Amino acid sequence: MNKIPRRRFIRNSLLAVAALKTCPLFAQSSVKSPIIGANSDIRCAVVGFNGRGKSHIEALRQLKGVRLVALCDVDRGVLGKELQKVTANGSKVAGYTDVRQVLDRRDIDVVTFATPHHWHALGTIWATQAGKDVYVEKPASHNIWEGRKMIEAARKYNRVVQVGTQCRSNPGLQQAIAWVHEGNLGKIIRARGLCYKRRDSIGKTFGPQPVPPSVDYDLWCGPAALVPPRRNSRKNGAIHYDWHWFWDYGNGDLGNQGIHQMDIARWALGEPGISPRVLSIGGRLGYDDDGQTPNTQIVFHDYHGAPLLFEVRGLPAASGSAKMDAYRGASIGVVVDCEGGSVVIPSYTGAIVYDRQGRQMKTYEGEGNHFENFIQVVRSRRVLDLRADIAEGHISAALVHTGNISYRLGKALPAEGVRRAARANRDLAETLGRMEEHLAANQVDLQRTPLRLGETLRFNSGAGHFTFNHKANQLLTREYREPFVVPEKV
Repeated sequence: MNKIPRRRFIRNSLLAVAALKTCPLFAQSSVKSPIIGANSDIRCAVVGFNGRGKSHIEALRQLKGVRLVALCDVDRGVLGKELQKVTANGSKVAGYTDVRQVLDRRDIDVVTFATPHHWHALGTIWATQAGKDVYVEKPASHNIWEGRKMIEAARKYNRVVQVGTQCRSNPGLQQAIAWVHEGNLGKIIRARGLCYKRRDSIGKTFGPQPVPPSVDYDLWCGPAALVPPRRNSRKNGAIHYDWHWFWDYGNGDLGNQGIHQMDIARWALGEPGISPRVLSIGGRLGYDDDGQTPNTQIVFHDYHGAPLLFEVRGLPAASGSAKMDAYRGASIGVVVDCEGGSVVIPSYTGAIVYDRQGRQMKTYEGEGNHFENFIQVVRSRRVLDLRADIAEGHISAALVHTGNISYRLGKALPAEGVRRAARANRDLAETLGRMEEHLAANQVDLQRTPLRLGETLRFNSGAGHFTFNHKANQLLTREYREPFVVPEKV
């Protein structure tokens, strides 16, 4: 295992990027890719498409002047099916299982990544070193260290790196948030992100599960430890999708669905950095399975201007129900409370403004094309025109990571102990009370399976680490497995 020394990690976070050396994986000549002309096709490769990556393929194929030339997936079965589709009309698209072979091709301009989270940073960094522009799915990174390295690599190699928080390209949301920032509703009091999305139990296993023969599991694990999967094989051969609920690969629903709403909430607050204080409360409740991440969670980001609260609920509205809870009309959305009213964003495409009496004042609607924005900037090289540059994606992902770190460092407490800890903060206490009501409706006994009260953490954005908390700082990064190592010097 390759473990980054913690003292060196903290020291290096303060060093100038200009001192960094190029990773030797790619020849220097491959970094000097030609500038794409206005009339030239942009040649693209998509990496990972057992889920969201299918949307990458479809979106790129619909853009004028964009040509899909390569697909890459570690599952040969998935790769074969998608190759058959995209070559049915005679298109020449090559297939690969190893991303390094894709990056060795000098005739590829853009690489998009829709892999599991633990591959996002390394894939992006390798691609920028190879002279490629990158569209990487949300969350930008698997941990905070990686996000910083992704920014460094993008800037060092002058690459365009767009993060897949596509709500940033929605004109309706852009207009609504700009209207709030103009002060039309007065001072912002709080922003709340909501991820009420049904997540069933993944079941229990009683030992390592078999890896499907079509999967190169060494490549699938990549930066993570090479250990057999412990997910129930009834779902897609034991490795697909349920990786979201394991810390080695995913970030729970906070970093899966929730990252979209976390990003919108931070955008609405106008906060450019990581919150200085964070606390998380939650648990994996309502069933007993192999999953590690919470299915019920509150994260409180204590920004100086106004707090950002986030709620995750994976259980239904009540035991036996097929419906999900809603908060002021939103199940997966954002609510921004201001002195003069509120804005409810109940979808990816629209916003509703209410006055203080709850009367509807105005609505915003619209649809944008995040891939189109990315390709436009690939041509223009005006990175400031990106809707979700890697620097923005890193900060929103970091809010996921600090929240999860607080949770992971916490301890289970009786319900009264958790209530007592939240009592001093009215917003947190109110949110906790509604969480307890939700759990009671699902017949969750908090005496039998108590909530975990996370550790209150303080983060120093300038230094890039937590203040006086060694255990929390250890979780800013991870142990990497050769040769899949996110480099200290990109």
